[in-house]
This record gives sequence, C-alpha cells and structure tokens, in this order.
Amino acid sequence: MSSLPFLPFTRPQLDEDTIAGVVEVLRSGWITSGPNVLKFEAALSDYFGGRPVRCYNSGTCTMEIALRLCGIGTGDEVITTPLSWVATSNVILQVGARPVFVDVDPVTRNINLDLIEAAITPRTKAIMPVYLAGVPVDMDRLYTLAQQHGLRVIEDSAQALGSRWHGKAIGSFGDFASFSFHANKNITTSEGGCLVLPDASYLPLAEKMRLQGVTRSGVDGMDVDVLGGKFNLTDIAARIGLGQLAQIEAFTQRRHALAARYFTGFDAAKHDTLHAALPPRDFENSNWHMFQLVLPEHGITRAAFITAMKTRNIGIGVHYPPIHLFSLYRALGFKPGDFPIAERIGRSIVTLPLFPAMQDADVERVVHATLDTLQG
Repeated sequence: MSSLPFLPFTRPQLDEDTIAGVVEVLRSGWITSGPNVLKFEAALSDYFGGRPVRCYNSGTCTMEIALRLCGIGTGDEVITTPLSWVATSNVILQVGARPVFVDVDPVTRNINLDLIEAAITPRTKAIMPVYLAGVPVDMDRLYTLAQQHGLRVIEDSAQALGSRWHGKAIGSFGDFASFSFHANKNITTSEGGCLVLPDASYLPLAEKMRLQGVTRSGVDGMDVDVLGGKFNLTDIAARIGLGQLAQIEAFTQRRHALAARYFTGFDAAKHDTLHAALPPRDFENSNWHMFQLVLPEHGITRAAFITAMKTRNIGIGVHYPPIHLFSLYRALGFKPGDFPIAERIGRSIVTLPLFPAMQDADVERVVHATLDTLQG
C-alpha cells in the first residue's frame, strides 16, 4: 500500500465564505426553500443568458419534470443513449414512456447522431442526449434533426455546466436543459439540480410539479390540479450553490489545465494502445468534468486496474456500465449485442482523478501509476 495520501477521483471544493454563508442560513431559521433559492435561480438565469430556471432537489427529477412538461407519457418513446447514469432512462420509464437506445460514437462516447433518424417512429416524442464527461454533442446537428421530425429535446446536461458550443454556454440556448449539482459535479449544492426552460410559459407548471402540484391563492386558498412531487431545493443547498457558481469559471480553467497535463503525461509515454483509449481532446467545448480512459480490450481487467490503483491510494470511478444490460432493462427485451460500441466502452471505461484542488504533482502521480499498472 502506498504511503502517499488517498487521492479520490473527485472532491468538492468549498471556500470559507460559502461555509460561513451556510452557517448564516442555519442561524436564520429559514433553512428550507426561501430567499437563497430565489437568489440562486436568478444567478443561474443570468448565467444562462436570461433564460428561466427553476431549482430542484436533484438532477434526476429535473428530467422527469421536463418530460411531463412536454406531455410525454404512456405509449410514447424517447431516444437516448445506453451509456449514461441509469437515471437518464429511469425517468423515461417513470412517466410511462419507453426508452429507445441508440449506440454511441466510439470517439466522443456520446449518442451517435448518425443513428438517430433510423430509430424514429410515429411514437417518438423526444431526444434525450447526454453530454458524457461534459463533452456536448454536435448541437447544430441535434437541433436540426429534432426540428425536421418535430421532436422535443431534453438535454441531460448533468455533467455539462461550464461546457460550451461555439462559445455559447450549454443551457443558454435550445429546448430543455437539465443540470445536476450532486457532490461530484463541477459545482455542487451537496444534492440538487436545475432545469432551464424554453420560455416563461412553462414556469407555473414547473413550479407546481416541484411541490405536490399545489397552487396557493389569497391568504388561505389552496388547490391541486396536477400530480406533483416533493422536489424543492433547500436554502442551505442554494447558499452552497451561490458560492460555487461564483467560481465556475475558475473551476473550469483549472480542470482544463489538469486535463492538458494528463495528455502531456500520456503523450510522453508513447503508449499506442493507451493513446487510442484517451478521451477526445476537446478544449473548446468541454468543461472537463471527467478524464476517462477506455482500457485496452485484451489486457488488465477493469476490476484489476481499480484494485491496483487503490493499492497506490488512487481512487478510480466507473462511469458507466451500459444501461440496457441491467436486469430492469433486460426484462424489457434489451440484450447483449444490441449496442456493441456502448458495451465495449461500458466494460472498460475508468474515470481518473480530476478536480480543481488537485495539484500538478497529483496528475503526474496518476499518470505514472496508470502506465505502471497497464504495463504490469
């Protein structure tokens, strides 16, 4: 076992001002949804170019609410990727619709836009792309395709806060965009998320769905005319988010620098097999949420790689096993071989440590340990 301290694959970075702000919220006596949620929503709206934004207690319910706002339900189909956190497709099932998976591009690891058109049927109502590791799909092609077929777009942008497309922030344009503020995301509220809406006409229903479908009027009037949930964000979480959002540009710049250092280290190794396993070198659009390798097909297993790195006190993540091979989805008729590229990547993808507080020496440590482990 290494004598060096444990290096996790990610770690949130909270400054003292944010911590003090949370203490103020706790002392205020107003700890559930309140003034800080309103401030956070306003700050996010500014970040997204003035688009309407509402905050929720997860980046999962945001996708479900977007589906419901689009009127998607029983008998409908939503096209998405099998290479994502299972929440992406679970929410489609939750509203009674069916996920239609499309295989991924072997380079970007995102949904292959070339394959979407063949998956469209009369029951298709939306496309739900996922921006794995913060790398967006070709947004121009995505929206052209959606418009040609009259489909809604619900962007699973959980990992893409700080990502861009031709200089424009993801979420500042398009249809619905769902973001996560989970502890492992580029900014965090500990748990939480937000939904960027196409226009203000969706606000009343988005707000009702957030809190049991309740509409209040007058001093004591209350009505419920839609089925809602318990999805509100607390003021404690929102105060964390306000402190985090103020640092998003600095966080993104640091992530870019760390990713560039990873490439420098791996390039110097002249390891041809490893070079084919590196992520796309996107320093224009990606926020570098994760730095992921796809281990060589005929070599060390992922489990062995993770175990070996752990002995060096380096934490490795797995993002993600292919969704369609989970038991829940096999019961729906999906099977091995349906999406071979996603399956190949999903068997062997690993996430190396990457977070703003990392030191340059930490990257060099991970590169050395990775090369040493792969060369065995």
